[in-house]
Amino acid sequence: MSDIIKNGRVHVDEWTVLRLAEGDEAATIVLPAGRVIVPLAVWQARREELLPKAEAGVLGVWLAGNEDPTELAGDLSALPLIAVDFPKFADGRGYSIATLLRTRLGYGGELRAIGNVLRDQFFFLLRCGFSVLQPQEDKYTPAQLEAALASLIDFTEPYQGAVDRPEPLFRRQPRRPLHKEAA
Repeated sequence: MSDIIKNGRVHVDEWTVLRLAEGDEAATIVLPAGRVIVPLAVWQARREELLPKAEAGVLGVWLAGNEDPTELAGDLSALPLIAVDFPKFADGRGYSIATLLRTRLGYGGELRAIGNVLRDQFFFLLRCGFSVLQPQEDKYTPAQLEAALASLIDFTEPYQGAVDRPEPLFRRQPRRPLHKEAA
């Protein structure tokens, strides 16, 4: 099992991410036991069968960077977890997907970054609306994850607006006049 960052702490992950291998069929793949995060293709092919598991809190769906989050718009209230896959560190589409899920689609459940999730990106992933960060298994030691957690508070007041703080700093701070008015 891998470690995740959730609610400002390192936890052992209880979820399994199902990835289709070449030749696997979304409609017939056998799901592992326990809590599982399935690809969008599996959800779409077997929605009626999987919906009760999602509603019971033991099934989530993951999106690839080229998939449209609006494909899940009708099912957001049933899904306890949506994950977004980062196949490589330079692929930033997941940031946009997270922002769309949180802002336009109003998703309030667990939003997880999976795949090639790097420490340098943790702060920005959280700003875009991710609530859980799941680096690749064995990518970081427990001590490195703890250090990454500590670094998340390096910036206490971000300047730009984002999902986590929509107002930019200049709108959050009271303004003082530059010059005294002449009497």
